[in-house]
Amino acid sequence: MRTFTGIAASPGIAVGRLCVIDRRRAAISEYTVAPEAVSSEISRLHAAVAVTRHDLESLKTRLVTSAGEDHLFFIETHLLILADERLVSETIAIIETGLINAEGALRRTLHRYQEIFSSMDDPYLRERISDVETVIERVLRSMIGEAHAEMPQHQGQTIVAAHDITPADILQLDRTNVIGFVTEIGGRTSHTSILARAFEMPAVAGVEGIADPLFDGLPVIVDGINGCVIINPDSQTFQDCLSRKQHYEYIEFELLKNAGLPAETADGHPMLLKGNVELPEEGASVLRHGGSGAGLYRTEMLFMNRSSMPDEEEQYQIYLAMQQAVAPHPLTVRTLDAGGDKLLEGMQGDSEQNPALGVRAVRLSLSMPDEFKKQLRAILRISASGPVSIMFPMISGMEELAQAKNLLEQAKSELTAENIRFDADMRIGVMIEIPSAVILGDLLSREVDFFSVGTNDLIQYSLAIDRSNEHLSHMYQPLHPAVLRSLRQIVRDAHAAGIDACLCGEMAGDPLYLPVLLGLGFDELSMNAASLPRVKQILRRITHERAVRIAEGCFAFKTAAEVDMYLKREITLDVAESFD
Repeated sequence: MRTFTGIAASPGIAVGRLCVIDRRRAAISEYTVAPEAVSSEISRLHAAVAVTRHDLESLKTRLVTSAGEDHLFFIETHLLILADERLVSETIAIIETGLINAEGALRRTLHRYQEIFSSMDDPYLRERISDVETVIERVLRSMIGEAHAEMPQHQGQTIVAAHDITPADILQLDRTNVIGFVTEIGGRTSHTSILARAFEMPAVAGVEGIADPLFDGLPVIVDGINGCVIINPDSQTFQDCLSRKQHYEYIEFELLKNAGLPAETADGHPMLLKGNVELPEEGASVLRHGGSGAGLYRTEMLFMNRSSMPDEEEQYQIYLAMQQAVAPHPLTVRTLDAGGDKLLEGMQGDSEQNPALGVRAVRLSLSMPDEFKKQLRAILRISASGPVSIMFPMISGMEELAQAKNLLEQAKSELTAENIRFDADMRIGVMIEIPSAVILGDLLSREVDFFSVGTNDLIQYSLAIDRSNEHLSHMYQPLHPAVLRSLRQIVRDAHAAGIDACLCGEMAGDPLYLPVLLGLGFDELSMNAASLPRVKQILRRITHERAVRIAEGCFAFKTAAEVDMYLKREITLDVAESFD
């Protein structure tokens, strides 16, 4: 028996036979070439790119038949990366100046991209490098004459292990037989992991050495709850894990019974519970887990790893797929929340010493009004198909909001002149995630239809804590008195103006915080789909009156540790059992 630990990428426990797929990095060598061989190496590069494009187009055709058009976003993304002229031009420059072979030059280009993404603060953004790696590895394999290993057909309870598994791989899996997977690389926020959660397949990522061919065919347990993989378990371990699996599935089954019940307290106070989404595949999971639509739709992926900005029609089609995935429930679309940290490869700009405080989010959008208007037009157009709201991220003051709303009005006027339908009364919101927005809440609330608190950034900016810094992670405290006071003020300002107070950060999905957020008066919480049933269960067990008392009691303490102890003490045994 061997035990491996990794990252819990998708919850659940799977027991079956391991099928190891060879997805190791292409074995290439870098070597010097003569000046007269440079043109030949460049030709080899172009030929490999062409072959890879053909392979992806063929895969796209196959997936249309087997998985439907709604699942082609990943292939389109990889085709866009492949079409990035700079990917080829930078590699050619390395061949010409370094006099090295095409494979070595392309690997160097990949390393440059990896350095750019690894320097990003946000783990979600860092994971986007996986798409670039997948495309470049395909090109490298083409150069050295190795075919990209396709997913084989499987029989019985199979768990796939590989160095990496792409979203396209998951779409090709026979999910009646493949019940989980393990990868050597990746993380919880990779697109592969997001898709695994959408399809409710247990998965563990970042398990070094798991793709050893010697493990092929052996019995295996994949624990996507604790991030554990056990090869060849002994009898006692097998029985223990089987019991845990049965317990987990029973609890999930019982929790899902609440999915169709109203999201309201024991004394009838309603609270909207929605899901955070990025891919259309996540929409069905949100609804199945009892969500009333999507409270946060991240649009960043559409703008990444490309040399030019997406046009309006491309954005419209992607947003429409997301809107239809959660229909007839509402969809809240966040405009581009990126920048500064070189997220957009298609943009030229000066490097910033502190990207987190630089040209990003709505600041970036306002700096390119024509491109911003394309996104606004696309969002407005999908509002004709169902309830859609728009929200602007990282608003710091009234000027930014006024500029964003002005561009939105221009987009509306243009669509009207073109006889293109849209919801003229589409709701407008702002994300409250920096201290200046909290302080100006009374003014901002008069100009919008709702607030949506991004607690991840609000905590980080309020406490001056880099949450990715391991030396400071213990100071990232959602229950810090300063954070709680900010949340209270945000709700007060929203309700004073007659608008909704929503929250879409990680706090929303933590059951421990539900009584506080409910007691403070939040109208809507948006979280990952898997958290919805547990949060709804606690919501239905507690009374609104009691939640208000708990929330008020938090303000009697001076430190986050004291608040945490008080909160856990106040929660009754019935509610506490929901945390287990």
